[in-house]
Amino acid sequence: MRAMMNTQPQVVIEESPHQESRHSAGARTATAEFLRQHCAWADADAVLLVVSELVTNAVRHTAGWWRLRLTAGHDTLIVQMDDSSPLPPVPRQPDLAGGGGFGWHMVQRLAGRVEVCPLPDGKSIRATWARPATAGC
Repeated sequence: MRAMMNTQPQVVIEESPHQESRHSAGARTATAEFLRQHCAWADADAVLLVVSELVTNAVRHTAGWWRLRLTAGHDTLIVQMDDSSPLPPVPRQPDLAGGGGFGWHMVQRLAGRVEVCPLPDGKSIRATWARPATAGC
């Protein structure tokens, strides 16, 4: 993990696609700390679930690099996952018998907005949350 200087607090977690459980745990830990420091207003459970799903999908479905970036604005939180696969996520019918299919639906429901954009060497998934009107400073 490395912090980047910007006008908005930002952290980049960059890993290789091996040992999925270690990467998911590391990403969740770094995200939780980032939220405590910069986005106490955010629904940490929702953000951590989205981060876990995005990391897991990047590790499982790409053969190359991935990069998770968290950016905090005064009124927004952005979780951005860039990876080496040009293929967008595909929603699947959830399988209650253990075959998966819940993750992408969950990401879309938990984040305020989700965008998938092509990159020259892969794609970028951006999940954005807005500060609730009832949240204090």
